[in-house]
Formats: sequence, C-alpha cells, structure tokens
Amino acid sequence: MCSTIQNYLSGLKGKRVAVLGIGISNTPLIRMLLRAGVEVTACDKRPKGSFAGLAEELESLGAQLRLGEGYLDGLDQDVIFRTPGMRPDLPQLARAVARGSALTSEMEVFFQVCPCPIIAVTGSDGKTTTTTIIAELLKAAGRNVYVGGNIGRPLLPEVGGMEPEDVAVLELSSFQLMTMDQSPHIAVVTNLAPNHLDVHKSMEEYIQAKRNIFSHQGPGDRVVLNWDNEITRGFSEAAAGEVTPFSRRQVLDRGVFQKDQAIWSAGAWGCRKVLPIEDILLPGVHNIENYMAALAAVEGLVPDSVIRRFAGKFAGVEHRIELVRTLNGVRYYNDSIASSPSRTIAGLRSFHQKVILIAGGYDKHIPFDVLGPEIQAHVKALFLTGDTAPQIRAAVESAAGYQAEELPIETIEDFSQAVLAAHRAASAGDVVLLSPACASFDKFKNFMERGGAFKKIIYELE
Repeated sequence: MCSTIQNYLSGLKGKRVAVLGIGISNTPLIRMLLRAGVEVTACDKRPKGSFAGLAEELESLGAQLRLGEGYLDGLDQDVIFRTPGMRPDLPQLARAVARGSALTSEMEVFFQVCPCPIIAVTGSDGKTTTTTIIAELLKAAGRNVYVGGNIGRPLLPEVGGMEPEDVAVLELSSFQLMTMDQSPHIAVVTNLAPNHLDVHKSMEEYIQAKRNIFSHQGPGDRVVLNWDNEITRGFSEAAAGEVTPFSRRQVLDRGVFQKDQAIWSAGAWGCRKVLPIEDILLPGVHNIENYMAALAAVEGLVPDSVIRRFAGKFAGVEHRIELVRTLNGVRYYNDSIASSPSRTIAGLRSFHQKVILIAGGYDKHIPFDVLGPEIQAHVKALFLTGDTAPQIRAAVESAAGYQAEELPIETIEDFSQAVLAAHRAASAGDVVLLSPACASFDKFKNFMERGGAFKKIIYELE
C-alpha cells in the first residue's frame, strides 16, 4: 500500500527541493526526502546554533542548509514546501513560482498520496477537541486511526504504513487550507468568527480559506456544518456533497441536534436519541456542540453504545478548560488554547459562577468588543497581561453597566506575577481561569508553552 508515496518520491528524483521552516511539521518531511535520495535545501530564519544539533544531523543526511534572515532569498528549486504558517503569496515565493517552481506543503502532498479515507476538521474554535473526539470514537469502534494536521504528528512520512481500511483524522488551520486543491471525504466546520487577522488580509480571505475544506468535494462526500453560525450555515449552498447540519438551538428534520437534554440524530434512518447530555463528562455548552459535530462526522461508523461509553470517560484535551489543581478550595483551570474572544466566551460560559480571569496576549488584530459584556457578566476579578491588555480593558470598561467596584481590573505585564496576583485574590469556592482570548506569541512560543508555564506556577503554590 506504499506505492502512492513511492511513486511521488520517485518523481522527485533528479529535482531540487526546498523545505521552508525546520520545525515540527517539516523536520520529518526533510528526513523522509533525504532518505529517498532527494536533493533537499532546508531553509529557516533561525541561526544554526539554535537547532541543538538538528542542523548537523540534517547535514549528515545530505541536506544543504540556508539559515538566517535571508533564508528566502533566491529560491529557485523545482519544488518548494512551505511551512503551514507562511503566506503563499510572499514576494520571494511569488518570484520563485513565476520562475517555474512548484509551491506545495506537507499536507497538500499527504492528500495526494493518502490511501485511506480522510476526515478533516476546521473552524475558529473547537477544532482540536472535535478532532480528538472523532479520532477516539473511531478507535473505540475498532478502526486504525492516524491523527495529524494541525495537531499530532506529520502524517506524510507514515503514508507507507497506511491501509485502505484505516482512517486519517486531521485538524486543519486556515493557513494549511489556503492553497489546498483537494478536500477530505468528510469535512467538518465547527464555527467561524474573526481570527488570525494579523496574518490574513481580511475576514473574507479567512472565510475563503476555511471554505476550501469542502470546496473540492464530490457527490459522494459529506460536509458537517454548524447550523447556528450564520457563516457556516451559508456554506451549504456551495456544497457539492451531502450536507449534515448540527444545531444546539433548533430541532432539525435532518442532521444532529439537541432536544430534551440529549443529542439526537435524524436522517433517512429516522430519528433517534444518541447521547444524553448528562453522560458527557466535559463541561460547557461548547463541548455539547463539539460532540454534535463529531457525531455528525462518525454517523454510520461508530455505534451509539460506543459513543455513550466514551463520552462518560473522556476528560478532554490538555490546555482546554483543563482542571490543573484544587488548592484550599480554589479550582485552577488552564484554557490556554483560547486564543480568540469567541473561545474565551465559550470558556466563561462553562462555569456556573463568576470566575477570576487571567487574559491578554499577542495582538491578532481581532476586535474585543464582544468580549467586554461577557467578562462583565461572568468575571468577578480580571487580571490582564500581554500586548492586548489595554484593548481588553477598554472593551470591559465600555460595556454597558460596568462598575469598577464590582469588577476590579489589574494590568500586570509579567505573566507569572499576573497568575500569582489572581491566586492571591482567590478564596475557597473560587475558580481561577487562564483563558487569554489571544495568541501567545508576545511571551511564549505557542499556547502549549503558555499553558505549561501556568500549570507550573499553580503546581508550585503552597
């Protein structure tokens, strides 16, 4: 079953390949290409000394390295793999394409050579949890599952071991989808709200990138859409395959919906209760939506009994409303994944009490006006840190009915000190929640590092 990837690699023999970015997603790709005898130039803006021996390893395998600030200058290779977060229309890339280079990515090639069905998830919020639920449900039903894309590990080097009866389950970001010319067999769009506007030129470009997850489907494929979200509901008109909607707010004649404190599924088979809400261990209405999206994706693939057993045991994914510790009656939750206002709003609504919130971070140029009223309604004390602290403060203070004595706000530049200040403000029965509403790049490499830093501080409290 490895003929597709072998054929692809054979087609690269005699060609020069550039891989842009020596990171998590591309390093296994570089190794695979080198071991197949392909001529590879590995490019990265970081200096050689920052790779802790990886640069020397790649050189020993035969890679040429182009490192430092000018790493994109003069690209003229036959095939260029871009890293997921790199815009495809950068001037250096555009010039290379104009000279005849083929621009691609690890994920685009994976779609070309994958021998098994692909289920892929995108959206502004809930992608990782929904992807994980789908994958774990399929595993519980006895399927061999490969998880990758924006989470897990790069899957292209593993294609040789995949069988037609396996399933690949992917989380796909807008950056990965921008240049995709193939779509998965089952596509899921959890929701859409303004996000990543620091990289995308407009909200319209962001939406178009997300639309790519189903725009190349055929009549035998399926797209799962959030019917409660105006943007994703509008996608149905352009779908070439079967549309399966899900809704928490209305009963559907066809699709997945919430009714009588349970998740139901309706279609040609009739209508049946699949999962009681009380059986779902994960807190929050947004996780009910994540389950509905996942159940719509695995309809016909996973028995209802397996779904119910799984939902009662699945405690969630790290950094997503993760209970870190209970100390002196105070519960500390890590929701570092919340890199947008909509994701933080979902987190705030998961609790039945007002919380002590730690928020702020890297500025993705997303408006915070919708966050202000939600913080006023769900937060008893707010601790702000990072580049966006002034914008979030302004959104809260301008919200109707704001009173400083009822919702104190403190801005603390140092992340650790902000966490400790939130701890000092808490007493027995309180919830302290890290849910930044922003990306982490002002202080951390990614949201995982930010969440890890938060957890370390909380674990060390006495």
